[in-house]
Amino acid sequence: MGQMLTGRKPIIEALKSGKPIERIGILQGIRGGVIEEIRRLAEQHGVPLAEIDRQSFRQMAVDATTQGVIAFTPTRPTADLELVLSSLAERHATGFLLILDQIEDPQNLGALVRTAECAGVHCVIIPKHHAASITATVVKASAGATEHMPITEVTNVVATVERLKEAGFWIVGLASEGEKTYNEPNYTVPVALVVGNEGHGIRRLVKEHCDHLVRIPLFGKVGSLNASVAGALAMYEVLRQRK
Repeated sequence: MGQMLTGRKPIIEALKSGKPIERIGILQGIRGGVIEEIRRLAEQHGVPLAEIDRQSFRQMAVDATTQGVIAFTPTRPTADLELVLSSLAERHATGFLLILDQIEDPQNLGALVRTAECAGVHCVIIPKHHAASITATVVKASAGATEHMPITEVTNVVATVERLKEAGFWIVGLASEGEKTYNEPNYTVPVALVVGNEGHGIRRLVKEHCDHLVRIPLFGKVGSLNASVAGALAMYEVLRQRK
């Protein structure tokens, strides 16, 4: 079964990226510059587009915030991690990966993918089980960044971490008990950042396989940052050191 994309910006980004789209539906009577941009891009890419009456539109997009436009895409292919690693080696690029260990909130997942795309991450790695997957909600929360960011699903995060170590990556996990602050490690080497679950953080076995556990200093009364905010701080520290 294919996927439904909702929201104007994610659909524009999907069209611009060349992502396969089977068809687009626009709520009858909706007008405006962004809608006209969607029409133009759909015509440019040969994507069928139709206006849909309000009742039919609601039946198609039940429980979704659509901004008056929906798109249907084939099942999303996931990136192959080995191909990502081979590509980095061929380009002599300093790898920058993001591992999300059981992020459950689709909004957090979307926000993390959006930041990863902006910060130059080469691939986002998520578990196949016990975590949020790439749904229409995640695509919208990412503001379309999922259409540009390679995302790979893995069955075993620990095994993936060990494979990345073999490939020369240093594994840095965000944890409140980290001995170093998040800006202390050297991020100019190939690095994979690990962000854990919103409530429980990184799982114990994954922590044990990290090269560094780092913390973000907190000076208020709240005991932790939102997972997407913590991840964003760490990703931009990598970018800061490399630029």
